[in-house]
Amino acid sequence: MPDRTTIEFSGLTKTFGAVTAVSDLTFTVEPGVVTGFLGPNGAGKTTSLRMLLGLVTPTSGTATFGGVAYRDLERPLATVGTALEASSFHPGRSARKHLQVYAAAAALPASRIEFVLGLVGLTPYADRRVGGYSMGMRQRLGLASALLGDPGVLVLDEPTNGLDPEGIRWMRGFLRSRAAEGRTVLVSSHVLSEVQQSVDRVIIISKGRAVFEGTLASLEGTSAVRVDATDQRSLRAALAVAGFEATPTDSGLIVTGATPEEIGRLALAAGIPLTLLAAQQSGLEDAFLDLVSTDETGAAA
Repeated sequence: MPDRTTIEFSGLTKTFGAVTAVSDLTFTVEPGVVTGFLGPNGAGKTTSLRMLLGLVTPTSGTATFGGVAYRDLERPLATVGTALEASSFHPGRSARKHLQVYAAAAALPASRIEFVLGLVGLTPYADRRVGGYSMGMRQRLGLASALLGDPGVLVLDEPTNGLDPEGIRWMRGFLRSRAAEGRTVLVSSHVLSEVQQSVDRVIIISKGRAVFEGTLASLEGTSAVRVDATDQRSLRAALAVAGFEATPTDSGLIVTGATPEEIGRLALAAGIPLTLLAAQQSGLEDAFLDLVSTDETGAAA
């Protein structure tokens, strides 16, 4: 049974010059469930994962495994399996040769190679050059590499990218089986439909900030208020002072955790004329799009 390690993000922030790619990101990923890390392209998902894995230095905050930074893990590859880039393979090597080189470099047992090839369905193609692999086959090879150390934590960036429908279905079952063994599974994606049947809970980010944390069921049942005003900046400030999160969209602000009556009274007290005030009960896709439909200009992946 693998170690039950929790992933912890605390105030994680990264700026590139004038651009803030990730801002004050705080959440935890628990063992035994599949956690989806969702957001549109450019929302900051990959930057966050690269900071978690020590590939990018945070401007502030931390991202750790059970309180330990990746660089300080005693046995990192046996603790965390990662797949962030499905194209980073030598095109002239076979899948088997790639895994042999990887295992030798990481001092991992060669006996795992045939096991992981079979686990991801690559045994029949193990001696074929990776340069001739489809994107889906490279995704499986990346996953095989991540599993060589039999890690208790999996961190996968867009793992269903390039997979056909059968491959996506296989991936869903695979992720659930890992979580059922007590492992910690964090999966990023920008496509809700590709993960909604495999994840147990989600973290949604937009423009580098977390805008939702919870189960998909709670997201689908989220009751929100759509509101707008001629002076939207003052309205957002008043909502923030009252403790309400307001997400900008093309048609006003989406506010969760407040009723239309509460927002109406708040705007009246602040002397802000409203041009829109309407309750809405979102479906899953609508709720996701409402949360992330902000101007992504200037955000980084």
